[in-house]
Amino acid sequence: MRRQALSLLVENNPGVTSRISGLFSRRGFNIDSFSSGVTADPRYTRITIVASGDEQVLEQIEKQLAKLEDVLDIKKLEPGLSVCRELIMIKIRALDTQRQAVMNVTEIFHGKIVDVTHDSMIIELIGTQDKLDKFIDLLSGYEILELARTGITGLTRGSDDVVMLD
Repeated sequence: MRRQALSLLVENNPGVTSRISGLFSRRGFNIDSFSSGVTADPRYTRITIVASGDEQVLEQIEKQLAKLEDVLDIKKLEPGLSVCRELIMIKIRALDTQRQAVMNVTEIFHGKIVDVTHDSMIIELIGTQDKLDKFIDLLSGYEILELARTGITGLTRGSDDVVMLD
């Protein structure tokens, strides 16, 4: 089984995310990650979907997405040919005596401490999924109180395949 990230440029119409996620549920496909946001032009939204499956399933997903009326462009986000990132926020239990160690590990991973209370810390980290997973592994000695991940978002490298719409 393989994971594939797809970048979709879609018309920013009401219900577009529902129609796209509905396609996955109707066909029995699983979504590993789904993130969306308006582009520089508010008429369009960029959606990044990560799905898993064999080659036939991934090909079918791409074909079914291409049939949707709101979908204007689909790009495969291939490693080396694209840049993909994810944001994670982790709230851990950390007492005064533990904070410096957490800050050191966070700094190594180029993360930020965004909140501190008398018994907890919230850490923000941006990077590849692998980097974030390794950071979480290093926090295994701490109680993770809450964790939120945005899902992967990405763009292809260079300007050769940029789609310009009127």
